[in-house]
Amino acid sequence: MIRVAQLSLVLAAAGLWGASRLTWVRVSSFDGLGHPKTHDLSGSAWSTALIPLALVVLAAAVAALAVRGWVLRLLAVLVAAASLGMGYLAISLWVVSDVAVRAANLAEVPVADLLSTERHYAGAAVTLVAAVLSLLASALLMRPATGANADAGRYSRRPEVDAEEPAAMSERMIWDALDEGRDPTDGDNKGR
Repeated sequence: MIRVAQLSLVLAAAGLWGASRLTWVRVSSFDGLGHPKTHDLSGSAWSTALIPLALVVLAAAVAALAVRGWVLRLLAVLVAAASLGMGYLAISLWVVSDVAVRAANLAEVPVADLLSTERHYAGAAVTLVAAVLSLLASALLMRPATGANADAGRYSRRPEVDAEEPAAMSERMIWDALDEGRDPTDGDNKGR
């Protein structure tokens, strides 16, 4: 599960980097002196959080190798929060009714010289896919974190010694039980 989550996080980081290179908004302006000019605003100019989010997701993919337990849960929550941020950045391009003023400011063009703005949705779509991948990775990271504690607790406790049983299981008996596929810490399997 963790390997699949790491692959999803690496793909999400690559998608965010790719989205930051794509054109999100094209601005056309004319100042009355020369020819009309066109400015392409890339994803990194339009949404400056794309590259930092890509680095966070990539760091989470590496950190998933080293952490377990509640730290892995915390990492999964942070990845989920980052995926919500990615989704917001992607959806905001579709939802905002007018991008002209912001696009003019980013392109450093006076609003009076603005002819038109054109949205390109490919970068936002890639960002949304990266958000879904990182949310999936977050869910996959959460599953081993909860399952690891249950298994660790299950095999770390010592077998109880019954009054009827003269001694605890020997090390050899424990290994034999594991080889046979039985749980040596389960009270019903003792003495079989």
